[in-house]
Amino acid sequence: MFWTRWIVLLLWWWEAATATAASGQYQQPRQGDPRADPHQQRSPPPVEPLDFGFVPAAVYDTHAYYEPGTIGILFHMVHAFLYIVQPNSFPKDLIIKVIQQNMGGLKFEEWRKPDNVVLLLEGAYYELGFLVCATVGVLFVVLVPVLGMCFCVCRCCENCGGEMHQRQRKNADCRRGFFTTTLIATTITIILGVLVAYAANHNLSSHIKSTRRFINTNIRDLKTFANNTPAQIEYMTAQYTTVKNKVLSELDNIGPLLGGRIHSQLEKEVVPSLDTALRMAGTMRETKEALESVSSSLQILQEGTDALKDSLSTERASLSNTLSDPACTNGAVSPSCNAIRATLFQLGVNADFSKLADVDFALENVNTVLKTDLSNIIQKGYTSFNDTPRLVKEQTKNIIGGVKGMLDKIGSEINGFAKMFPVEASLANFTIFLNQGQKNIESYYAQIDQIDFYRWIGCVAVLCMVVLILSFNILGLLCGTCGYDKQATPTSRGCLSNTGGNLLMAGVGFSFIFAWVLMAIVTTLFVVGGNVEKILCEPLASRQLFQIIDTPFLVHPAKKNFLPGMLFQNPNIDLTLGSMYRECYDNNGLYHALQLETMFNINSFLNRTVYNKDLAKVLENVQVDIQDITLLEQEGRDNLINFANAGIGIIDYEAYLAEVNKGTTLVDLLTFATDLEAQADQLPRGALENALKGHASSVRQIHREVVIPMEQAMSTLSQSIKQLQKTSKDLPVKVTNILSAIDASEYLISNNASHVVKQETRNYVQSLVGYFKQYTDWVHNSLTAEVAQCKPISNIVDSMEIVACSFIADSVNTFWFGLGLCSILLLPSIIISIKLAKFYRRMDTEDVFEDSSPYSDTLFRFPRASAPPICADC
Repeated sequence: MFWTRWIVLLLWWWEAATATAASGQYQQPRQGDPRADPHQQRSPPPVEPLDFGFVPAAVYDTHAYYEPGTIGILFHMVHAFLYIVQPNSFPKDLIIKVIQQNMGGLKFEEWRKPDNVVLLLEGAYYELGFLVCATVGVLFVVLVPVLGMCFCVCRCCENCGGEMHQRQRKNADCRRGFFTTTLIATTITIILGVLVAYAANHNLSSHIKSTRRFINTNIRDLKTFANNTPAQIEYMTAQYTTVKNKVLSELDNIGPLLGGRIHSQLEKEVVPSLDTALRMAGTMRETKEALESVSSSLQILQEGTDALKDSLSTERASLSNTLSDPACTNGAVSPSCNAIRATLFQLGVNADFSKLADVDFALENVNTVLKTDLSNIIQKGYTSFNDTPRLVKEQTKNIIGGVKGMLDKIGSEINGFAKMFPVEASLANFTIFLNQGQKNIESYYAQIDQIDFYRWIGCVAVLCMVVLILSFNILGLLCGTCGYDKQATPTSRGCLSNTGGNLLMAGVGFSFIFAWVLMAIVTTLFVVGGNVEKILCEPLASRQLFQIIDTPFLVHPAKKNFLPGMLFQNPNIDLTLGSMYRECYDNNGLYHALQLETMFNINSFLNRTVYNKDLAKVLENVQVDIQDITLLEQEGRDNLINFANAGIGIIDYEAYLAEVNKGTTLVDLLTFATDLEAQADQLPRGALENALKGHASSVRQIHREVVIPMEQAMSTLSQSIKQLQKTSKDLPVKVTNILSAIDASEYLISNNASHVVKQETRNYVQSLVGYFKQYTDWVHNSLTAEVAQCKPISNIVDSMEIVACSFIADSVNTFWFGLGLCSILLLPSIIISIKLAKFYRRMDTEDVFEDSSPYSDTLFRFPRASAPPICADC
């Protein structure tokens, strides 16, 4: 036990050396202003997961599993028999009471106390099955030799079947056949018992050699455990560099990260206001283009109107002269000429654009406004706002340098703490200890083999006693059966038959000699092996044995738990053997299995090193001032105000739209020309018809050359006027809203942005803390499940259980089970052999019949004993 405690303490030293890799409670940065608007709060962005890789895993060779194979059927039979003998459940409470009351050792007179008497009675009740069977075995051992002696004396006095005389009965053949069959069945059963015992004996010897494999693999696993644990610890310690590099990378990119987050939060208010102002700058340019279009279109329409008036007046006068031709006075032509003359007034201008006021004053004002590049001014505001990351980086440059120095110092402290313990020296001593222990164990292999050989020889010698008896029985049956002659009288039986009877009697004699010896061996092995199975192996398999050891205050009234009191001299630690075995069976880390965190406050160490108060204070002092950001200069503000006062709103848009909607002429010239041609076609062919058609062509030419350009200019004028009307609608209000939005954004940046900055700074610091938290969580999980995996400890327990119970106890129990079956069946074998030998042995006298009268009936014949004739051959 000393070397086991030494191993555990050594491993605890290793775990203490890597306390930097355990989870701890961090001192979180102070929260933001509690008076902040809760609607402005938002959850911090998720922390990027770090890849720490995989802890170098140890591969253990021991597979603590045993499958007995075919002989397992015999093991199950023995277990079933033991359950019949001892069906009671494991007496955990009884054993605990016995241990607690026998703490200081009980004297003989103290057993008379009522409490101790009750314990004795409870123990006797639990062992009742074994006591009954043991009593039967003791009686067998005592009575069989006594009965054998009495039987021999009785036979010598020619009693108890010792008289060499056999009465003739009518059912003699039937009785002989029954005794023969029964003896054969008994002999076969005894042979099976011998085979069972021999199989158990051979199984024990073969598996004693397999024990070496368990010893070698377990020691090899302990070496692997010892050699791999420092590498695992070194790997975990080295992974602090991953966290450090990530934090340094985050600090180097604090501008895009922290500044970007601040920018992202403020741009929800700032960017829309700048976008609106930028759109207004575009509106200024569009307004200028629209005013220029209105001015040019109005000039074209005014000039076109004058030209159209002249053209239509000339054409109307010319057409009137044509209609004054004498040909129009003709009665057939006169109605058509009158109809044409009635439409001459339609050849006139409808829209009069000369009355519309020009927009030169508004255009001049807009041109004056556009001399200032508002878009460039707004772009400066964008640039100033988008420069937040650079501003953040410049303002936190000194703090970042201090944090980098602290991280380097933390790394040095971690490495220095890990080197405080002599891990390499302890590892070398531990390896030497394992090698020396393995050599010491191997030095006993020859003695173990020799002892096992003697044990195997002894068991075979015991079985040879049974085989000797079986040999006499089998030979007696063969000789007796083969030499038996139905026609021969008891006194005239042959030598072969007589030899068979003598062999059976010899078997009876050896049965009396060996039976009690065999039963003594069976009883001893039964009591020992059966109780080992019921009190040790079964509760060990169900782990109830651990519950007894883990009972509080079992060893001492002042010591709560046995295991931590033995390992750490601190019995108050909540560590049990059962919990440690379960953790090791699941191949978890020894740090978690032994609850070494109770021996070393890793959280306190982490608070002092990985994320200490100094580092937290430095990160909390991150201050960012963005009050110098200017979104729109005064020149840009004046430019917007001047645009609102440029006079766009005083243009008479209704007058423009009214003239545009009137149309160019009073009638559609193309329709007029078509109707004129239709009237001309109704006239007789001649000069009048040709003249009217010429006038129609002139009207079409006027439409093509004058009206169509005017209509295009009117369309352009209509679109521009509508656009200007839309732009001028509530223009001062729009400009005021833009300036108000920019003022609100600048006020937010200058006065209320501190909350956003604090919140995003806190989120940024929490993301850095999150990397440390990932590392500590990973270390904690690794210590729990991957570092110093204590599977070899549970393998040692399981290997001891396999060797002690499956190899030894099951084989020993199966041996006494088979041998006990043989011993018990020797009693019926004795009785049957004695009965059957009477039919095979040559008798000294036999029954003969005499007549009392030569004439008397056979009913009056009487048997008498007669000596057999002397046989020269026998």
